[in-house]
Amino acid sequence: MKTLIAYCGLDCATCSAYIVTQKNDNNERKKVAEEWSKTYNANIKPEDINCDGCTTNSNRLFNYPKECKIRKCGIEKGVENCGCCGKYACDQLKEFFKMVPSAETTLNKIRKQNS
Repeated sequence: MKTLIAYCGLDCATCSAYIVTQKNDNNERKKVAEEWSKTYNANIKPEDINCDGCTTNSNRLFNYPKECKIRKCGIEKGVENCGCCGKYACDQLKEFFKMVPSAETTLNKIRKQNS
């Protein structure tokens, strides 16, 4: 399976929004929107489920990546992801790792490969 590592260390290629966008499957968009609306207690519409991954230059991004401070910082610094940043791991990233420890594991592997 293809990997597409976000700035924060998540693998966008495993995200439902990314998968559905690449398939361009409106029935699946509807299912993901309903599931995420229940899970996150939000009003997510099928047309919101469009994302090519946060490290791409595409205009198709799910709502959260558009506002993500980690993503914005990575873009400003011009890094492939935070594992490639000279200030790794910043406080913001450390807070994120508390919620998603697997992202830290991913970025640590990238740092090790690049050193």
